[in-house]
Amino acid sequence: MTPYTLNGLLIKIDNVSLTLGGRQILRNVNAEIHDIVRPGVTQGQIVGFLGPSGVGKTKLFEIMAGLLKPTSGEVRLGPEQKPVVTGRVGVVQQNYPLFNHRTVWSNLMLAAAMNGRESGAKGRVTEMLERFRLMPQKDHYPSQLSGGQRQRIAIAQQLLCSETFLLLDEPFSGLDPNMTEAVSKMLVEIANQKEDNTIIIVSHDLVATAAISDTLWVMGRDHEPDGTVVPGGYIKHNFNLIERDLAWEMEVQNKPRFIELIQELRALFPTL
Repeated sequence: MTPYTLNGLLIKIDNVSLTLGGRQILRNVNAEIHDIVRPGVTQGQIVGFLGPSGVGKTKLFEIMAGLLKPTSGEVRLGPEQKPVVTGRVGVVQQNYPLFNHRTVWSNLMLAAAMNGRESGAKGRVTEMLERFRLMPQKDHYPSQLSGGQRQRIAIAQQLLCSETFLLLDEPFSGLDPNMTEAVSKMLVEIANQKEDNTIIIVSHDLVATAAISDTLWVMGRDHEPDGTVVPGGYIKHNFNLIERDLAWEMEVQNKPRFIELIQELRALFPTL
């Protein structure tokens, strides 16, 4: 197993519950993400967030992003463990929303100027365009971009707003195998650009998500002995892929222990 240590706490979901319209959606959700430190390597964090439809992933996603206030509990960020607020976490939605009447450059300048960060905006936007290899498209409008280019712009936009924490909703949806591989490599590259970079991927694609994650959160609900569902989803299983020797490996999908992990996850889903 690759040597590593856990440093400071980056994200803490502390006993989060949510009730909407008298219906319990989330129940006592707890989870932590620490800064993973590896000797001689800049190592960010990638957490895969899995679970069946309707279990509450979207609502927890919104709470982690500061877009929805829980009924009880809270999400805290960074070494200082401050409660999450809107704009602290970048959110990349599945449809990659951009302003269609603005060029790529204009979209990113707007993001860079948010939260009082006008100073140095041009330099940060230029850096992002070069990092994502999109400088040739800087004067294009969103309608002139491919789906992959729109996704990269949407990620760059959110990094300019939030700098460290990034939530992605179904980043592999509708992608062919080649594009899935390209997006996977891009996310790993982004995570590892800064030590405290933390990416949380909400996805139904078990294989692509597990292949680049160091941690997997699997949401589920409890059941009564007669099979009745107990209301309120929570992070029921936490898989440490580092300890399983499944993190930070090229072509890990072909390894027998990874195939066993996917089989384990698929067998778990009917119980969630």
